[in-house]
Amino acid sequence: MASRADVESCLSELLAPEGFKDYGPNGLQVDGRAQIRRVVSGVTASLAFIDAAVAAGADMVLVHHGLFWRGHDGRLTGWLKTRVERLLAAQVNLFAYHLPLDAHASLGNNARLGAVLGLQADARFGDQAIGFIGPAPADLRSAPALAARVAERLGRAPLLLPGDGRPLRRVAWCSGGAQGHFEAAMAAGADVFLTGEVSEPQAHLAAETGVAFLACGHHATERYGAPAVGEHLATALGLEHRFIDIDNPA
Repeated sequence: MASRADVESCLSELLAPEGFKDYGPNGLQVDGRAQIRRVVSGVTASLAFIDAAVAAGADMVLVHHGLFWRGHDGRLTGWLKTRVERLLAAQVNLFAYHLPLDAHASLGNNARLGAVLGLQADARFGDQAIGFIGPAPADLRSAPALAARVAERLGRAPLLLPGDGRPLRRVAWCSGGAQGHFEAAMAAGADVFLTGEVSEPQAHLAAETGVAFLACGHHATERYGAPAVGEHLATALGLEHRFIDIDNPA
């Protein structure tokens, strides 16, 4: 068992949320019971995830995508009311960390995604240094080879914009909806950029610059940080931890 205050202190020290300009509040978003024994981690605080966590006996949930975002008008109605209601009824604490969970050097989404794909970063790039970049491994020197590795390791085939087919020397990646970081990845020297989503402009940029682009799924690229942090928290404070993955095709 650990107190909610001790959990929050541990997560704050680990993820340093105060160092990020983010799209919503990081840290404790919904108050639950004061003592925590079982942590359930996941990607998004959806109703399906909340219900699964409650059924698993969670005292707290730890997610990447929380409930409150910049620009939300603050009204607890509809789907948001239902989610908050379920958490309050079960006295489950909700902790959410967005950019801090992407950026952590060893436990974050990008660090763990790189490990899953066999990529090792030697530099960072982009706004708030969220993106990772490093050398292409010897067996991943082409965009089709990297796309095949993604399909094998993440369980879904990515959309590949092949660029000019150049040999890959430098691979850049940033999980989730980071398609807007494509130009920053190119400026950092990338021959290919891997992220979760693609928008219309990236197809033109890949064709015109020759730099390949892989859209691998927002959810698929962000399944790794929350369970890694959950395991760290469990080890540090003597808690139980379980990761629950609610599949999402987006």
